[in-house]
Amino acid sequence: MTNIFDELRAALYSVWHRRWLALGVAWAVCLLGWLVVAMIPNSYESKARIYVQIDDVIAETTGIGMGDRKREIERVQQTLTSAINLEKVIRGTAVGEEITSPKQMEGAVLGLEKKIKVESVKDNLFTITASFGDGSRSDAENARIAQDIVQKLIDIFREENLSGSRGQMTTSLDFMDQQLASRQRELEAAEQKRLAFEAQNPDLIQGGVSVMQRLEASRAELRGIDADLAAAQSALAAINGQLAGTPQSLPGTGPSGGARSALAQAQAELSGMKSRGLTDNHPDVIAAKNQVAALRSAAAAEGNGGGAGGMPNPAYTSLQSIKAERQANVQALSTRRAAVQSEVARITTQQISNPQVAAEQARINRDYDVLKQQYDKLLQDREELRLRGQVETEHNSIRFQVIDPPTTPRAPVAPNRPLLLFAVLVVGLGAGAGAAFALSQLRSTFAKVSKLERATGLPVLGAVSQTMTDAARELRARRLKYFYGATAALGGLFVLLLVIEFIQVGMVA
Repeated sequence: MTNIFDELRAALYSVWHRRWLALGVAWAVCLLGWLVVAMIPNSYESKARIYVQIDDVIAETTGIGMGDRKREIERVQQTLTSAINLEKVIRGTAVGEEITSPKQMEGAVLGLEKKIKVESVKDNLFTITASFGDGSRSDAENARIAQDIVQKLIDIFREENLSGSRGQMTTSLDFMDQQLASRQRELEAAEQKRLAFEAQNPDLIQGGVSVMQRLEASRAELRGIDADLAAAQSALAAINGQLAGTPQSLPGTGPSGGARSALAQAQAELSGMKSRGLTDNHPDVIAAKNQVAALRSAAAAEGNGGGAGGMPNPAYTSLQSIKAERQANVQALSTRRAAVQSEVARITTQQISNPQVAAEQARINRDYDVLKQQYDKLLQDREELRLRGQVETEHNSIRFQVIDPPTTPRAPVAPNRPLLLFAVLVVGLGAGAGAAFALSQLRSTFAKVSKLERATGLPVLGAVSQTMTDAARELRARRLKYFYGATAALGGLFVLLLVIEFIQVGMVA
């Protein structure tokens, strides 16, 4: 530890012995460094916040969803710092005043791109930050230009969202119109081809309906008739079962006329049905009428002295009428089924006799139907797109609100000039001390007796101290005053540079 302390004392003595060299190097390094720091322009930063409202009921009803609007905003956010937009910023601010060539513009765009940041703070909140610093301009001009850049970016952000989607919508509508016109021409050609074919083969067309259409319609009708016939046959089988278990007559109540009593009761039931609002076409009313008619005949026979052994069963009579109705229905369906089967067989025979013509007709109809479906789909899409375009044009679904306008910079954000000035001072002093120490190591001098002994390997008997005359001491004191003055001047220059920096910053504010 003692050796280290001795070496440190020896190094300090070497530096002090060559203090003028150290001070000169410090002055040179500080002046050069401070000049470099002074040449670095101050950069001023301006910031603004924008709130984007994308909730809109009308836009939702017309198919402009929340996701579509968010993607549109993200697209604008990502392309806001594109070369085209940055060129607009440069030409719209004082940055482009001295730009005269495309190469200069390209360099300005690349430089400005590094100084602009567009960040999404939250879902609907965006922050635009721009910094600017030009050594050929004053600090006040740099601060104003930074603010103008942010304002221009806000204008572009609004313009891109308001008119960018509209231009894209117009382009899309033009494309849809072109596709519709092309499909319309193809559809008209297919229509003419079908009309020409029908004119050449009139026997294949009846009432404007082709053979294939009639065949498909007949087959569909036949399937429906089969289903109805199966249901009618099932209902007929059910009524036959009920008839089998129902007696044809009931035991008589005497010669006084049980049929008349049953007739009165049936008429009373019929009157009750009509009083409930049932019409004559109602199945229950029809059955009751049939029962009354049957009982009226039985009552007449009973009054003439016949039928003393019993009376007809009204339920059996009603079931008989229902059975007759269902048998007629089954017969009608069977007749219709036979007619449709005959039509299907005739059309099939016609197809077999002219297979090529039938195939050509099927192909023409198929092509026409496909083109018609495509045209209808395109027409519907075009109308939906037109409606969306009108909503975006007349009712803007995205609203902007500048929460914080572009701030006016009051102090530079870069560089930290006071810190740089102090760092240059420290580096200068260190460089001066290092230069003095390095020079002492190059020369063969010894600051202590022990160091001389180690270097020579011989014992040193003694050392002669320095003796000075009065004139030498006065000269030494005068030189120390000069040294202290030069050192203080270096520190004073540092303080003066700090004061100038604060004054300049205060003038901008």
